[in-house]
Parts: sequence; C-alpha cells; structure tokens
Amino acid sequence: MSLRSRLSISVTAAALLAAAAATPAVANDGWEEDSRGDGGHHQQQHNPRYYKGRVTASTLNLRSAPNRGSQIIGTAYRGEIVKIFCKTPGQRIEGNPIWYLLADGTWAWGTARYIDSIGATPRWC
Repeated sequence: MSLRSRLSISVTAAALLAAAAATPAVANDGWEEDSRGDGGHHQQQHNPRYYKGRVTASTLNLRSAPNRGSQIIGTAYRGEIVKIFCKTPGQRIEGNPIWYLLADGTWAWGTARYIDSIGATPRWC
C-alpha cells in the first residue's frame, strides 16, 4: 500500500473518530437486550447508524487503522456480535480488502475477512 493510500486511510479514520466523539451521547445507542421469554437474551439493532456482524476467527485483533501493521487496540472472539459503523478498503487479508470500523466501546478496525455481516451490508465510510 502506498504512503498516499495509508495517509488517506489515516485521515479518514481520524475524521470518523472525531465525528463519533462529537456525537452527543444517548441512553440507547441502538442496541438493546430483548428477552424472548425462554430465559435467553439476544441483541437487537434499532438504530440505522450501526450494523451487526459476527466474528468468525477464534481471536480477531482489532486495530487502530485498516491494516495488519497498525497497533492492536482490542480483541474480539469467535461468535461475538460486534457493532459496525461503516466499511472501507484497506490491506487485503486473504483476498478481502474490506475493513469494518467497529463501535464497541473502543473505535477499532476489524478485517471483514473474519466478520460476517448480519442483515444489511454496512455503508461505506
């Protein structure tokens, strides 16, 4: 990936993070637990600002930029449901160039190669 591409991705990520920080906090971030009456719980998405995905890797490193060379700032585990804010092209991982910006407390990038989207396809950043 060229320096120009990396800078463009870094600027995009910084702008998204700044916009997210400027967004007023709300009591319901778009997800809520809903009891089905069978003792179990599931996550429901009501806010179109977020999309859902399921982690397919046993352990997925979440990164500060959409490439493997960036800092690891979190982890997600197989079967975990994550909130996806948007998608962007980044470093190709096993043929897949798409990365998701995750909004699970810490804004971090996860490769779409190991996250299956649930429902609507996430929008572009």
